[in-house]
Amino acid sequence: QVQLVESGGGLVHTGGSLRLSCAASGRTGRANYITWFRQAPGKEREFVGGIKWVSGETYYADSAKGRFTISRDNAKNTLYLQMNSLKPEDTAVYYCAATMRSGYVPVSVATEYTFWGQGTQVTVSS
Repeated sequence: QVQLVESGGGLVHTGGSLRLSCAASGRTGRANYITWFRQAPGKEREFVGGIKWVSGETYYADSAKGRFTISRDNAKNTLYLQMNSLKPEDTAVYYCAATMRSGYVPVSVATEYTFWGQGTQVTVSS
C-alpha cells in the first residue's frame, strides 16, 4: 500500500504561483510512477504530469509544459508540482496518484493508478 497526502492548494490571482506537495508513505519503494491529475467541476479527471519514481524522469501534459514543473525530494518521499503563470482554467482539485505497475504504463490514464490522495483545491481568480 502507498498512502498519498496532497497539500499546498489555495486561492491565487491570475498569473500567480503555487507549489503543491504530495507526501508519500508506506511501500513507496514499490511505486513506479507518481502522477498529478486535476479535476474541475463537471469535467473528467485530467492528466497534468508526473515522475517515474526510480529514475526521476518527468513527463507532462501539453497544457502543463512551460508553466508547471515536477520535482521530488527523495529524503522526504515527497513529490512537488510548481505551478507558475496560473490561469482561471487551472482551477481544479489536484490529486496525486501512484501505481506499482512496471513495463509499459500509459501514464496519462487515470485508471492505471491504484493509490490516490484526497486532493487539494486550487482556485485561480481572474
